[in-house]
Amino acid sequence: MSSFISSIGTAVPKNRLSQKDIREFMIRHLGSSEEIRRNIELIYRASGIGHRHSVISDFGREIQDYSFFPPSLELEPFPSVASRMALYQNEAIKLAKEAALNAVSHETLKEITHLITVSCTGMYAPGIDIELIEELGLRTDIQRTSINFMGCYAAFNALKIGNSLVSSEPNSKVLIVAVELCSIHLLKNTSEDSILSNALFGDGAAAVLIESNPTSKALELKGFYADIDTSGKNAMGWYIDDFGFDMKLTSEVPEVIKKGIAKLTQKLLNQLELSASEIDHFAIHPGGKKILKVIEEELNLTAEHNKIAYDVLYNYGNMSSPTVLFVIKELMNQLTIEQNGDHVLSFAFGPGLTMESMLLKVVHS
Repeated sequence: MSSFISSIGTAVPKNRLSQKDIREFMIRHLGSSEEIRRNIELIYRASGIGHRHSVISDFGREIQDYSFFPPSLELEPFPSVASRMALYQNEAIKLAKEAALNAVSHETLKEITHLITVSCTGMYAPGIDIELIEELGLRTDIQRTSINFMGCYAAFNALKIGNSLVSSEPNSKVLIVAVELCSIHLLKNTSEDSILSNALFGDGAAAVLIESNPTSKALELKGFYADIDTSGKNAMGWYIDDFGFDMKLTSEVPEVIKKGIAKLTQKLLNQLELSASEIDHFAIHPGGKKILKVIEEELNLTAEHNKIAYDVLYNYGNMSSPTVLFVIKELMNQLTIEQNGDHVLSFAFGPGLTMESMLLKVVHS
């Protein structure tokens, strides 16, 4: 039995911040030397990001108006892990619920049989899965799965589970909800890698409905292929620090992806007995502008092939796990009846260094 992505809903916090305002915040509080200020300036200008969203409004305010960070140039006492997790617990459920309601009608919510929640920026128990059951009025005997701390590629693991469930139980309806509050984990680290991480990540949520009998435009889940290049395991990481979660993202990441992306693609296509010429659309996780560029180089793509990914990066930044779902949602919105049967190739990347690929097929019911 085939399974389909029949709808995707997204949500972002109300605080929409320009990359310029966030850059000025970083320079104000972290720019202790001319070299650091210059690095912040260069990295932010080259990011390809225009705006990001955050549950924290301080980035666009004057110091005396801060509500999360302490109102001082030194940002002392710096927010603790406990204060960040309290903010996550209060705000993540709001975005998760909004994304779910944007993906699924109130009538369909009653039919959901499985709930998969995805997050790497906060944890607590009872968690977001339990809260979503309460907030959305889902069945209390719903089957639940939580995917935590896997980073930017985690949505692919949720989609794989959803695909397996619906393929084996055709009457299932699987709701996936991915929510990340990356911005709450700003750390006072001025290394180039930390500046890069601070320049990329934003907050957002996405929800996906997977079912066997879509009633309108949908994307059929045709296949997945994943691989790990352990030579890049130190290029990207996610660690718990005394004051928050520390995202490590180095400039080596695009090179590791460049080395493996063609092989990854070919193995997925061979598995499905397809050729590269049969791929019509691309939905690539915009982990950063350089990542998109090296994929274009290796797969002989143009920037136009990646236009949606660039647009998501510009308008939202990298939101970790929900980001690729924002790209797929926008692609679904643009597809027409004439594109029925087209193939979509999607990628996402994360710690490991993990490279995930997925093939979707456009279906108009």
